[in-house]
Amino acid sequence: MTIVVGQDTSKTRKTLTVGDQSIAYYSIPEAEAIGLGEFSKLPAALKVVLENMLRFEDGKTVTVDDIKAFSEWGVQGGQNPREIAYRPARVLMQDFTGVPAVVDLAAMRDGIVALGGDAKKINPLVPVDLVIDHSVMIDEFGNPRAFQQNVNREYERNMERYTFLKWGQTAFNNFRVVPPGTGICHQVNLEYLAQTVWTDKDQDGVEVAYPDTLVGTDSHTTMVNGAAVLGWGVGGIEAEAAMLGQPISMLIPEVVGFKLTGAMVEGTTGTDLVLKVVEMLRKHGVVGKFVEFYGEGLDNLPLAQRATIANMAPEYGATCGFFPIDDETLRYLRQTGRDEDRIALVEAYAKENGFWRDADYSPIYTSTLELDMDTIVPAISGPKRPQDYVKLTSAAAAFEKVVMEFRGQDESAESERMLDEAPAPDSVVDPRKSASVDGEDYQLRDGSVVIASITSCTNTSNPYVLIGAGLVARKARALGLNRKPWVKTSLAPGSQVVTQYLDAAGLSEDLDAVGFNLVGYGCTTCIGNSGPLQPEISKAINDNDLIATSVLSGNRNFEGRISPDVRANYLASPPLVVAYALAGDMNIDIANDPIAQTPDGKDVYLKDIWPTDAEIAELVEKVVTREAFLSKYADVFKGDEKWQAVEVSGGATYDWPPTSTYIQNPPYFQGMAQEAGTISDIKDARVLALLGDMITTDHISPAGSFKETTPAGQYLVERQVPVREFNSYGSRRGNHEVMMRGTFANIRIKNEMLDGVEGGYTNGPDGHQTSIYDASMAYQDNGTPLVIFGGEQYGAGSSRDWAAKGTALLGVKAVIAESFERIHRSNLVGMGVIPFEFTNGDSRKSLKLTGEETVSITGLEGDLKPLSNVPCTITYPDGTSKDIELKCRIDTAIEKEYVENGGVLHYVLRDLAKS
Repeated sequence: MTIVVGQDTSKTRKTLTVGDQSIAYYSIPEAEAIGLGEFSKLPAALKVVLENMLRFEDGKTVTVDDIKAFSEWGVQGGQNPREIAYRPARVLMQDFTGVPAVVDLAAMRDGIVALGGDAKKINPLVPVDLVIDHSVMIDEFGNPRAFQQNVNREYERNMERYTFLKWGQTAFNNFRVVPPGTGICHQVNLEYLAQTVWTDKDQDGVEVAYPDTLVGTDSHTTMVNGAAVLGWGVGGIEAEAAMLGQPISMLIPEVVGFKLTGAMVEGTTGTDLVLKVVEMLRKHGVVGKFVEFYGEGLDNLPLAQRATIANMAPEYGATCGFFPIDDETLRYLRQTGRDEDRIALVEAYAKENGFWRDADYSPIYTSTLELDMDTIVPAISGPKRPQDYVKLTSAAAAFEKVVMEFRGQDESAESERMLDEAPAPDSVVDPRKSASVDGEDYQLRDGSVVIASITSCTNTSNPYVLIGAGLVARKARALGLNRKPWVKTSLAPGSQVVTQYLDAAGLSEDLDAVGFNLVGYGCTTCIGNSGPLQPEISKAINDNDLIATSVLSGNRNFEGRISPDVRANYLASPPLVVAYALAGDMNIDIANDPIAQTPDGKDVYLKDIWPTDAEIAELVEKVVTREAFLSKYADVFKGDEKWQAVEVSGGATYDWPPTSTYIQNPPYFQGMAQEAGTISDIKDARVLALLGDMITTDHISPAGSFKETTPAGQYLVERQVPVREFNSYGSRRGNHEVMMRGTFANIRIKNEMLDGVEGGYTNGPDGHQTSIYDASMAYQDNGTPLVIFGGEQYGAGSSRDWAAKGTALLGVKAVIAESFERIHRSNLVGMGVIPFEFTNGDSRKSLKLTGEETVSITGLEGDLKPLSNVPCTITYPDGTSKDIELKCRIDTAIEKEYVENGGVLHYVLRDLAKS
């Protein structure tokens, strides 16, 4: 990356001496000394952004006034929403979002050639690491063959994608690929890639130290904030712009302080803590804000547990959850194999430049809240949102209420209520169903746990809960217990280091014995790659409309995400995942009642198999070593024999295979004009979908499996792809034809234009029910613009660029909602789709919308100001109309330019072609 020195801030550049090393840096205390403002009481998370302003101040993109605004932020009580241009040090990708990003870069090379430019101008200007972690699926489980069989199937399914990524690695500068079977991107980032303090040469060849920062094409990029590395998820569109040197336009954020006191008590885990944190912060309201954790409780919180809290920032709605640098940061960097010179630099830089957390650390925050960790109790979260916190002691009673809701017998249930409530009155008829399974000697019922998965970087990065899970398995094995036969069990660690220390502790054998065999190194169940259930189990569930459940140690449990056969999904710590596999049923009160019986008929309780904190700590100290990390990351980019055997042909532009159903040249830049256009008013648009609250990017752009009867399935069948080879939506993100057919096609999405219908359906131009894709194509053939209506928190969840790309390709010009989640709003703008918010208390409900209306939005042409209100006319089917105001969520001036260009990539491409 080129580091630009601005004229007015050049005096803030100083030299830091660490041992025998001297290195330049930009000094925040010096910025105070020369009169740029008072910065000492800023939160460390915000100082990272301030340092970025000092380093990149050039009088144009970043000005001295931008720097002074940070001082005003403190004077104004933690607020000054000034627009700034921020440049992260690097970009992180995973393959589901990374493949379409590389597809876009390849298409941009074609596009710039068409505009008369040089293909090699399209190149990452900052370091980019892509970790292949989203492709492995759990086809095989519960036996020693599982890992190798799943790896073999992964390569069979994804060779076209892997060949393309290998081409990208050879064609683009500053682009590295971590091969399949290595780990999950966020865990690899935390354990290896991140440095906490980054170094690079400036334009004069002088080495400069500065905070390690990044953006990633996955919402859980936030995990690395546990190691004081400021990072958050963005859509692939925004990440591509950042790669190409485009600054990220953002407002100086509010920073919420979350004070932790006390210490975790016996029998509780970091997962229990984070589920409480998620619940508290969702209630507090932190969307679009930074959260910084502080307080004496951090002295008792290992970095692995901090990373779990940071990982789930998307679940509590924040941009990031940041932990300042302290002694624990240094201990973790040392344990995970970082170079001793780098660790010394981190300590010296943090203390010299005001980033160090000590006993006196007490910054200004926009608002604060506090949690005593002594009060944490075992908990789970579900059945469909991470913030639906349930104490373990209330889980069985809460599930009874869940069944009533799913069966439609509890009409008073509120979507925001906690599930920690008393059971339903005895007078209510128990709506739970049960059914036999063909060929088996057991029955399933509502609440049967059919998936129990230790999965996701969220928890497998934490050796305390992984060792804890292994000890639960050991104690259960000693008592002769095993998983229930209907439970699909799996262990998918986030890095190979986990296997090394589980092996060293002898716990892998114990986990294997109760069904938790290694199935792969990747995201698996957490992203819906749980693989198929036993056919007889799937049939029993679907034929009898059973409410099957899953328990996973992940971060997401949205409807339709984990498995098409499972309706209720619960997040839990890895030790509890093992316990629920032994119990096999959410109806069992595992906190108090027997969870299983020994072969000789003795009852076994959770307390009988739960390890003590001392047992866990002793093993962690013994087997989680610096040597393990150094060994497993020594050849992280090399890959196994299968990866090394992937052949690729070189070339500056990609030779698009015309028959590929995985990789296709997208239409975004074809026939693009030399000059940008203008924003036009939206006239007589029809409604494509009328959606409710908490419509997630899983609803908009599903990543799981799909059937041959769907538009995407029909597309593949027409190209002679057998159903067995469909793979998943996520794996086919490099093919816009599949993905636009999958947009708004989640099996659980509910379009309120239709009564009681689930799935991707709407009314077409002829008034008859059809798929959203087919309706869109018909409207576009007629030249009719389209809009989407939504409720609160529209676009929550993963940073899926296809949720915006698919929306744009379906001809949607505007999305009108009560509120937007940060990443999806930005992605919509990046694709030229304008987000609008209702004002004056209006909503789809208060306006009595049915989806039969036409919508016109004016005030967009000419001098449209960011965040301004514009007129909207809604015309009802009977000819009456209503005029309302909408807030245009084009938030900044540069975002307006993006929309004028048709999207951020069009903006960058035209700019590079001109230069």
